[in-house]
Amino acid sequence: MHYIDVFNGDADGICALIQLRKTSSQQAQLVTGVKRDINLLKYVEATPEHHISVLDISFDKNRQDIARLLNQGASIEYFDHHYRGEPVQHPRLQTFIDDQSSTLCTGLIVDQHIGGKFRAWALVAAFGDNLNAPAWSLGKQSGFSDESLTMLQHLGMYINYNSYGGSLSDLFFHPDVLYQHLQPFDSPLDFMAEDTFIYNTLDTGYKEDIAKAKTSPYLYQSATAAVVFLHNEKWARRVSGVYINELANQYPERAHAVITENSDNTCTVSIRKPLDRETMPADQLARQFASGGGRKSAAGINALHTDQTGQFIEAFKKYFS
Repeated sequence: MHYIDVFNGDADGICALIQLRKTSSQQAQLVTGVKRDINLLKYVEATPEHHISVLDISFDKNRQDIARLLNQGASIEYFDHHYRGEPVQHPRLQTFIDDQSSTLCTGLIVDQHIGGKFRAWALVAAFGDNLNAPAWSLGKQSGFSDESLTMLQHLGMYINYNSYGGSLSDLFFHPDVLYQHLQPFDSPLDFMAEDTFIYNTLDTGYKEDIAKAKTSPYLYQSATAAVVFLHNEKWARRVSGVYINELANQYPERAHAVITENSDNTCTVSIRKPLDRETMPADQLARQFASGGGRKSAAGINALHTDQTGQFIEAFKKYFS
């Protein structure tokens, strides 16, 4: 049997795979990319000798390639928390998907699947997806100290920060390289103690980029919604996701959007619903636009044409009013 691991390049995807492989160790071909590269199954070819594990990319966005790979004879197991769409039944397809809960990420789904054997990595995944309250609660229940949870929170944020970019050249570390550095450690706390170069590199980069982001202009701002604009710069592409998470945590009663300019007359949009308000899910708004998707609490649009920026802002304001 030949194995292929397909995973989102963010903290959730990486930490979900770490847990899975620590429970079921095997040599596998790695397929990943920047956080926004979610159509990863298009890069995979298979035969009946292939088993494919997919983590933290939308089932709905990869539907055609799932059908193609099943037709090629592959077996697939699928772990995710993004919008699934119409379920698919197939004898060689196993799905572990929860797209209804706003407090679950893929790392927590894998954690449930394996009985919490590598709980610290699941917490890093959740912190990376800005699920701070659920992660903190589960961490305390699991016996972690406040100091340890703070360290896990920072690591999750930094791994997630490393995943944002228009291309792999924007990132400090290729996600598959980062995964291979992290995977040998049973605990992320051990990784932070022993592999200080990666942690310190991301810590420095994050602090420099976030300082620049805080000087960026608002296109719209009210008590219930805010839209920030970032120019077409490498640092802006890196920081967009973690900056909007910081805004969401700082102003939990407000919805946020960060629009990042690209070099091809499009923009990348990140959306966060208010943390303290029960409102419409963020992914429902994002899916009104081509290349939009995500999950209930956090969503985005990969390529919004610049001519549609005003249309998006009006829709955003109305949706979260």
